[in-house]
Amino acid sequence: MNRHLPCGVIFDAPKKKKELELTAEEISAPDFWSQPEKSQKVMQIRKRLEEAIESSAQISSLTDDLDTLFELAREGEKVEADIDRELKSYSALLAQLETEMLLSGENDKLSAIMTIHPGAGGTESQDWAEMLMRMYFRWCENHKFGTVITDRLEGEGAGIKSVTFEVNGPNAFGMLQSEIGVHRLVRISPFDSAARRHTSFASVFVYPQIDDEIKIEINDKDLRIDTFRSGGAGGQHVNMTDSAVRMTHFPTGIVVQCQNERSQIKNRASAMKQLRAKLYEFELEKKRVESRIVEDSKLGINFGSQIRNYVLAPYRMVKDLRSRLSIGDPSRVLDGDIDELIHAYLVWRKTGKTANDTGDDDDV
Repeated sequence: MNRHLPCGVIFDAPKKKKELELTAEEISAPDFWSQPEKSQKVMQIRKRLEEAIESSAQISSLTDDLDTLFELAREGEKVEADIDRELKSYSALLAQLETEMLLSGENDKLSAIMTIHPGAGGTESQDWAEMLMRMYFRWCENHKFGTVITDRLEGEGAGIKSVTFEVNGPNAFGMLQSEIGVHRLVRISPFDSAARRHTSFASVFVYPQIDDEIKIEINDKDLRIDTFRSGGAGGQHVNMTDSAVRMTHFPTGIVVQCQNERSQIKNRASAMKQLRAKLYEFELEKKRVESRIVEDSKLGINFGSQIRNYVLAPYRMVKDLRSRLSIGDPSRVLDGDIDELIHAYLVWRKTGKTANDTGDDDDV
């Protein structure tokens, strides 16, 4: 095993360390913090350099450990269990790093805004939409990403009619693009006294949180801003003041709203963030349609496309219909362990390569 190849070629640790030293010089300059936008970018660059150097050190350490274990095995030592453990750690780390390297899109590094809507089916689909929301929240917790619900409409009896929330963290948009589309659930309904099998659908869409470098022009004359009283649980303040904000953009028909904060000013700022993100995606979609790029259909951009099946009965399996990856433990997936699905999607998007199928649930 060549222990110099992964670190030296992929990360170029010495070069990264030199870049980190130059960044440290910038940060130590007396006027560094006087330019907030510039200083924030430099701090982000520093963080990425530190992570790359740390990853290089981890791979080097794991490689050395494996070299030692293989040497002991050649000498007759019983270290098979140790080798298996180290190989699993090595494989998991490489998969994580490969995922990060696959995020090469213009906006992949940005935070995200997610929206979930249930399909037809009333309580069944509304409950499924809430299950998806919990799945993403748990994934965010695992990755230490912050989440902020900006708008949530409760379902009738159970679940949610819609939810919009921010996912704040590096590469959030790049990874969560894998979730855009229609998610299908097959299960024995907990709401059916006859315990029959039901199929439910929910749509997920993800927008990049557009930073200030990308200019989105919004004319006041094209915008209507309405205020109204927040609804739902939330304490005494709810329904006492017109703090909730709804924005309607006339040229595109896009409507966004936020009622999460008690302050109308904060809700207005959050709604404007959503509007800028949706307008940016709207313009990108227009360009895609105009140019009729064939590859676009492969990228899972179509909001109406079914992308994944979650089957809880008569057998248990999650299957992504693009990457063809199947996972036999849906409970683990619904608890937020979707990294394998994200990685398989990114590989498929970049190379067209699909995972080996272990089953076929398309007709369930």
